[in-house]
This record gives sequence, structure tokens and C-alpha cells, in this order.
Amino acid sequence: MADQSDTPIKARGLEGVIALESELSSIDGQQGELVYRGYNINDLAANASFEEVVYLLWNGELPTEAQLDTLTERLQSERALPAPVLDLLRATPDTAHPMAVVRTAVSALGLYDDEADTATPEANRRKASRLLAQIPTIIAAFSRIRSGHEPVEPLDTHSTAYNFLYMLNGEAPGEAAERTFDVCLVLHADHGLNASTFTSRVIGSTLSDMYSAVTGAIGALKGPLHGGANREVMRMLLDIDEQGADPADYVRERLANKERIMGFGHRVYKTMDPRAAILRDLVKDLSEERDARKWYDYSMAILNTMKEEKGMDPNVDFFSASTYYMMGLDPDLFTPIFALSRTTGWTAHLLEQWSDNRLIRPRAEYVGATGKSVTPISER
Repeated sequence: MADQSDTPIKARGLEGVIALESELSSIDGQQGELVYRGYNINDLAANASFEEVVYLLWNGELPTEAQLDTLTERLQSERALPAPVLDLLRATPDTAHPMAVVRTAVSALGLYDDEADTATPEANRRKASRLLAQIPTIIAAFSRIRSGHEPVEPLDTHSTAYNFLYMLNGEAPGEAAERTFDVCLVLHADHGLNASTFTSRVIGSTLSDMYSAVTGAIGALKGPLHGGANREVMRMLLDIDEQGADPADYVRERLANKERIMGFGHRVYKTMDPRAAILRDLVKDLSEERDARKWYDYSMAILNTMKEEKGMDPNVDFFSASTYYMMGLDPDLFTPIFALSRTTGWTAHLLEQWSDNRLIRPRAEYVGATGKSVTPISER
């Protein structure tokens, strides 16, 4: 029998290729199911906080009350940024791409962590906590600085969701806003071996450090084919509002012009993304708290039209767009929020990778020229 390495499998974009085993999350695209370590996402979104999900992904099981308190206190204590990183944010051009800012600031964090190159499991868990605690501070500080405001110092109390919205807007969030944002973080925490997660594991498999791996993952998420769809959804909603257009007519006109409607369809899900179904109901509550019902109404009209015209269901980006906007987030910050939450999954995958590491080294099929010989430079 031929060795497996002698009969390689070729798949463009690695589609359908099983590159590794993971215990972290499972996706059933046909049934529209997402599971974190055995727990259905609907159950987690309804009954567990983001911090509980963080513990679950890092440790394999939901925490006891004492374990949750320990994790929460650790995250709360690590939120402040090193002064040089805050200075870096102040020196960043206001026009800089927010994902480039987050990528650069996360890379800089590694310079001020004495454990950056310490590879013990205990040190890696501490670094995961620091990253998850400090990335929200980076995003909120940059948002305020470029708007001409001073950054709001992070709280050493409250949840990740509450603290972020407080730092962003300079005021305590409403109950519906905190709850909805907490659920958003739960929904985006992990999602199989997507492009950014695979990037983090490839970097991690070289035994590089956690800051390098997460910086690489952020770079992958910056690409418009991975992150950023919810930003385009919000631009569509704002365009409808500015034009005073009927959402259904707006969608039909764009479809007739062969334009893509963002927030619909998914590479994996063949039915409604379960995360979109969860957000749909929460967006309604938030829109009523913020007296902004029009965004929910526009979204539902678009959803129904797309179902009628194309038979397509929304993905998580569709409803997260108006959710983030109603919380005071500029559309170009939507992808950094994705990174905030997905840091949970990236670091969990790194911990899993390092528990039984093997260098990730796929092969490429050479399709270039053959048989050439060098002509002396004087004759070329």
C-alpha cells in the first residue's frame, strides 16, 4: 500500500480537507447547528455569560461559581494597557484602518509582557487572559481618540460587555444593550477552523508566541472575505434610511442589477445561521430600548424579501450590524468587535495546538515551467 504522503489530496482553498482534530466547536451546516464543547449555541446564548463561555472554551467544561469568579477577577485586573501602547494609539492617524490599529497594538502588547516568550501552559493561559482583557480597551481607546475624546479608563468591575460599552460611550450601558452585546460575544467566540483560526494555529504550530499568533489571526480577519460583512450590511441600512427607500424595493432593485446583498448565505451553513436566529429577537428588544425600531423593521423587510426572491437565509453578520450600530459603534469598528470575541477561540485553539503540537506543513503542487537552463546574462 502506498504511503499516504505519496497520494496527496488537492483541494482549492483546502475546502473539505480535514487538517486536524479539535474538541472546541462543531458546525452542522445542513441542520444549522453550532456547538461549543458539546453545548448547543442556543443553550449557551440563553443561559451562559460570555465569561462562562470563555472558561468553557479554555478549560473544557462550564465553570463553577468559584471558578467563574476567579476568571472574572483575572480579566478585570488585566484591562489597563501598558502606557507605551496607549501612546501608540494616540500617535495613530485618525484615518488608519481600525483592524490595522488593533493588529499593531496587539503586536506591541507582546513587547511589554515579561511572559511573552514563556511557553509553559500556565503562562500561556495568563497571556490568553491578558489579550482578552486588553483588546476591548484598545478598540474603545482608539475609537475615542480618533473622535477627539480622551480614553475612558477601564473598570475593575462588571462584565466584559458592560466594561467595553462603558469605555466606548463614557456612560453605563442599558440592560438590554449589555445583555445583547454579551450574547454577541458568545455567538462569535469560536467557529471551527475558519481562516483566522487556521492562521493562528499555523503560527502556533511553529512554536512562535501567542502574541504573534493572535496578531496573524487579526491580519487574516482584516480581509473582506472573512470579516467585515456586517459593516457592509449597516452601510446598506443607512443607505435605505438616507434615501427614504422601501427596503423590499431597494433589495429587488439591487438584485435586478446583479448586486450582492451582504449578510446572506454562508460557506458552511445551508440553512439559517443559528446565530442569526438568536440575534433577531435580541435586536428587537434593543431597538425598543434605544427608540430605534426602524433598524429592526428594515432588517426584517430585507430578510423576508431575500427569502422570497432568492430563497436565502441570513448569517450572523446580518443582525449584528444594526445591533452594534445601536450600541454606538461606528461601522468600521464592527470587525474589531469580531476580533474581540474571537480572541477567545483563537487562544483556545492555540492552547489545544500546543497540548499536542505538530508543525502544520501542507504541500503545494508545482505547476510552473520545467526544463529551463540559464542563459549567460550577456546573451539575454
